[in-house]
Amino acid sequence: MPKGPTLSADMAAFSDRLGHRFERPALLQRALTHASAGSATRPHNQRLEFLGDRVLGLVMAETLFSADKDATEGQLAPRFNALVRKEACAAIARKIDLGAVLRLGRSEMISGGRRKEALLGDAMEAVLAAVYLDAGLEAARAVILSHWDDKIEQVDADARDPKTALQEWAQARGEAPPRYVELDRDGPPHAPVFTIEAQLQDGRRAQGKAGAKRQAEQAAAQALLRQVAQE
Repeated sequence: MPKGPTLSADMAAFSDRLGHRFERPALLQRALTHASAGSATRPHNQRLEFLGDRVLGLVMAETLFSADKDATEGQLAPRFNALVRKEACAAIARKIDLGAVLRLGRSEMISGGRRKEALLGDAMEAVLAAVYLDAGLEAARAVILSHWDDKIEQVDADARDPKTALQEWAQARGEAPPRYVELDRDGPPHAPVFTIEAQLQDGRRAQGKAGAKRQAEQAAAQALLRQVAQE
């Protein structure tokens, strides 16, 4: 890919927050372009998202494999899933304010695309691919480990599936298992956004949004777990 034009001030500031100076700025511009803003002359980030997911996966698999040499595959797998899932990527994206520089089409901007979990997570993966293509695996590894360091440290706590944890919490108190109710499905058919509400028998409830129903259920369960923990 050619080097292309220089970055805008906002994208240059984002590059600084990310911790990587791009030799080929066009890679970052593409990584931050959602499909809704893509065109024949402005490629979008879906292919980069595919690659970035694999780059992140390799770095996290190697990191976990090296960090705990006695861990079994059954112990490593949930830790890995906690670090690479869309919610984790979206959390990093929010930390470095990726949404502020995300290029979106009009419909996505109107519907709050800069805050959507799925869009942020996908774009974060695309950005990691851009770093990889720009400077190689070691550069991508450095960026990943610098932003995921806190998550790696607390991975055992995060590795527990929120739906399972919420069900165990309810059962320990003699309650029925949580219910998950779909409240809304928004967006185009190729990129839906689900709003799911997790409900406990005692009336407590919380909502989650994501681009897949299962992820929205997990987000709702996580929100409800935080609620009961605070109470």
